[in-house]
Amino acid sequence: MDQVPHIAVVDDHREIRDLVGQYLRTQGYRVSLAEGGTALRRILETGAPDLVVLDIMMPGEDGLTLCRAIQARPGADIPIIFLTARGEETDRVIGLELGADDYLVKPFSSRELLARIKAVLRRAHALPPRSGARRTGALRFDRWVFDLSRRELQGDDGVGLPLSNAEYRLLKVFTEHPGIVLSRDQLLDMTVGREAEPFDRSIDNQISRLRRKVERDPRNPILIQTHRGGGYSFIPEVHAV
Repeated sequence: MDQVPHIAVVDDHREIRDLVGQYLRTQGYRVSLAEGGTALRRILETGAPDLVVLDIMMPGEDGLTLCRAIQARPGADIPIIFLTARGEETDRVIGLELGADDYLVKPFSSRELLARIKAVLRRAHALPPRSGARRTGALRFDRWVFDLSRRELQGDDGVGLPLSNAEYRLLKVFTEHPGIVLSRDQLLDMTVGREAEPFDRSIDNQISRLRRKVERDPRNPILIQTHRGGGYSFIPEVHAV
């Protein structure tokens, strides 16, 4: 990241994006403003910003569509904070599951947005890089096909095995970081984010449940390895289908 972080603000309401942009500039950020998808793509063509603040409810291409487009860009790993209106809980959940890093409900204070931006940037640079762009299709590892759109595993027999939301997020993180040792805190950051509690051990329970689905013998796991000091790694090679 450059010494001065570059933030892209995407909102079809000119007053909101101008106020946010002006405030972030006073806080030392380099800011680009976009009223929609076309303007955002022009920004991306000049170089990836360090973070995108993205409104969900916009005419034409909405924020969820643009989130998918950002994540599909080759080599893209751009943190995203969604701006949502009250009552859009479904869109917030979908956005986070698509890979957005946080969300903020309108109306919001500039100071709260600034705090979220700082936290997401700090978290993003404390985490290991992905092995490639976030994927949205199907991935093969060991004897499984991980269908990200259906949120299920398919075995050699073609029968679908559904995943819970927690199992889906955890497996998605593992397939994005194969062979990398991830600590409990890192896994919590990438699967739960700001909702994680200090000393949260729920990740161990999630690992156990996921092992029961993907391992041939969950008591002697091969695919998801435990490391001393509280880390886990995903061993198999991952390929796009």
